[in-house]
Amino acid sequence: MNRRLAGCLSDMHFAPTERAQLNLLREGVPSDSVFVTGNTIVDALRSIPRGGGFEDSRLSAVDFDHKRVLLVTAHRRENHGEPLRSICWALKTLVRDFEDVEIVYPVHLNPNVSSIVREELGGMAGVHLVDPVSYNDLLRSMSRCYLILTDSGGIQEEAPSFNKPVLVLRETTERPEVIEVGAGKIVGTDTDRIVKVAARLLTNSLEYETMSAAENPFGDGHAAKRIVDILEQRLCGLFNPQQSELAYATIRGAAGN
Repeated sequence: MNRRLAGCLSDMHFAPTERAQLNLLREGVPSDSVFVTGNTIVDALRSIPRGGGFEDSRLSAVDFDHKRVLLVTAHRRENHGEPLRSICWALKTLVRDFEDVEIVYPVHLNPNVSSIVREELGGMAGVHLVDPVSYNDLLRSMSRCYLILTDSGGIQEEAPSFNKPVLVLRETTERPEVIEVGAGKIVGTDTDRIVKVAARLLTNSLEYETMSAAENPFGDGHAAKRIVDILEQRLCGLFNPQQSELAYATIRGAAGN
């Protein structure tokens, strides 16, 4: 509701992708109020240092150098209960079937999540269950892991910036661009399906490399500059609505470059 209300009241819309732009236009938003700029998350990721050691010593025990590490996050309310248990069974299978695979799972503190995850995976060799980590440590983990399995929307946006294939532990996603460019796959919560798709990426180097090389659908890391430039024109009275189509085309061209 908050997002819909903000959209209805906004004078300018900075769409992260062309799909988002089309959604706004379908809702009747004037075309001269919509600008495709890319997603500011890409800007943010480029500004945060990811080198050096982990802040959380528990992550230092993970063998990122010699193992293929699967980074897992699963906590959405829709996955509570049996879906989450099914995800855990898939993770068990993957660790048992692949000797060079380890799993890092920052476990949400919600008892509906932690009780099941720790019951199913606690004490299992090759599985590192850690409390929620800092954002910097999460980014370090993403940059060093082999594959990401998640039901998080934000991580779906971040994974392509690290060239990491992402398997979406949901039946649908509000980030369809990730799927469309080939950077991710929807696998849901079925144990067999998760294992099948993940195992294919662990055994088929060509498929893994193809997903890793997918173009980032969320831009080039210069979204904030485009937004500031547009705001400066509008707020300084330099924005001429009659020239909006030309301005829009120019910004679209810059976003493409």
